[in-house]
Amino acid sequence: MMNAAFAELELDWHYVRLPVAPDLFAEIVPALAGSGFRGANVTIPHKLAAHRLAGELTEAATAIGAVNTLSFEDGRILGDNTDAGGLADALDADLAGARVLVLGAGGTARAAVWALREAGADVAVWNRTPGRAAELAAEFGARHASELEPARVLVNVTSLGLHGEDLPSELGLVGVLEPEVVADVVYGSGPTALCRWGEARGARVVDGLEMLLRQGARSFERWTGRQAPLDAMRRALRR
Repeated sequence: MMNAAFAELELDWHYVRLPVAPDLFAEIVPALAGSGFRGANVTIPHKLAAHRLAGELTEAATAIGAVNTLSFEDGRILGDNTDAGGLADALDADLAGARVLVLGAGGTARAAVWALREAGADVAVWNRTPGRAAELAAEFGARHASELEPARVLVNVTSLGLHGEDLPSELGLVGVLEPEVVADVVYGSGPTALCRWGEARGARVVDGLEMLLRQGARSFERWTGRQAPLDAMRRALRR
């Protein structure tokens, strides 16, 4: 999707995959900065290491404690977290005062809860390990949901569904939740069970590919200073 965006805007840029071993991360990233790279997206397992390595951090990266986007500017390494803003962009809704239930308490959940709280939502965090949910909720001023509770927006930031798991059945969502919006960070070759469940109930569904697109668009705009061509990126991504 990045190369499609560069082509759409006729930018002579190229996006490549760089496998990096964890023990070489701190050595390789500064070398990229001196080798003509403008920036890098960072994924598991490097998000915490990128946070430690960045010389400057955005507000989102500071609050969330993880970095997924590095920018190399005038010898500086700037760390950002576009997962948070990407989720808000993908939801594309006025969340002020809206009840939101977040499923999960891992790294992506941190970005989601922070973004949702910044948008003014009333956020509850549920996790199969209650202690983790309670800790995350307390850190970001959200509520800990000891059990699944009704919400206008349901956001899944667990990995359930990545391997075909039927999340609604496994968690017993049927008959318990009737959200207006269902968002699932998991993506694959087809809709997840959660997305199909949401569609069957008439909810507006935001799938993992749309959230991937939106966080990538924010990285693109930070690096290039240009508005991301979302349609071209979406077409490439969904192909």
